[in-house]
Amino acid sequence: MKDEVPNLKDYTDRLRDEASEGPDEIPVTEATSKTQIIAIYGKGGIGKSFTLANLSHMMAEEGKRVLLIGCDPKSDTTSLLFGGKACPTIIETSTKKKLAGEEVKIGDVCFKRGGVFAMELGGPEVGRGCGGRGIIHGFELLEKLGFHDWDFDYVLLDFLGDVVCGGFGLPIARDMAQKVIIVGSNDLQSLYVANNVCSAVEYFRKLGGNVGVAGIVINKDDGTGEAAAFAKAVDIPVLASIPADEDLRRKSANYQIVGTKAGPWGEMFSGLARNVADAPPLRPAPLTQDGLLDLFSASQTGADFVLEPATDEDMRGKNAAPRPSLEVIYDDA
Repeated sequence: MKDEVPNLKDYTDRLRDEASEGPDEIPVTEATSKTQIIAIYGKGGIGKSFTLANLSHMMAEEGKRVLLIGCDPKSDTTSLLFGGKACPTIIETSTKKKLAGEEVKIGDVCFKRGGVFAMELGGPEVGRGCGGRGIIHGFELLEKLGFHDWDFDYVLLDFLGDVVCGGFGLPIARDMAQKVIIVGSNDLQSLYVANNVCSAVEYFRKLGGNVGVAGIVINKDDGTGEAAAFAKAVDIPVLASIPADEDLRRKSANYQIVGTKAGPWGEMFSGLARNVADAPPLRPAPLTQDGLLDLFSASQTGADFVLEPATDEDMRGKNAAPRPSLEVIYDDA
């Protein structure tokens, strides 16, 4: 038992060293003009997977060759597309194959439904590594599998927008995608994430990058208008408004595809597919925190709160007895 303590310390030290390292360089080959590589960002739980599964299915139904890549460590991007079934991730498959002395093949990690080709990068288990570094490693493996030789009309990358470390910002920082699409809703937290994505795009544009924001998809739209107001304020278009509808919620929960012309929501997703294809990458004008709060009623956000400075007495609490002064006081002459 005594030997376990230094082993644990060595393990935690390795995790700290890994977290402190900068992102690895990965080779990036310029995509052909035929292929649109589009990175989709949004707050966790906002409906990126729902939006992407149905968008990709509709694109394929309309005759496009589509590759959907999940870049979220939760590996849930393809779940709806595959009826709730989890597919093996690239990272876990690579690890198993390496231990067996074998090479990863396309059929081990890429699966298809309704004309959509889909895969998950995956990531480390909780507490056992950096998710962003896992994304970088996943793209290294894609390069080895011949990513830039593949023949697709659209490659859709599903990224978690809450996380700002290097791996999750690859499409923006390294010009790996031509444009970014944001999925948001009429709530402050999702628009906070959307604004952060716009800020990242603007930051790298100032450094000479070329990625732009093509627009926002408003999911679970309840008609209150905050997400549309955000889009107008940062100067990006609304590509689609998906209503907060019980039929959509129920079908999504049951892993049913609604992005098909055979169903009542087909025209909405067909319109989204057209807008995603045609929307140019724009340079957004991200908001300040106060500007973001101004999109909402003060009664909802507390935006009219006035900061009250704390005092030294506040901080010392019960210890706030007067202290002897070191100031020299002279008697009047």
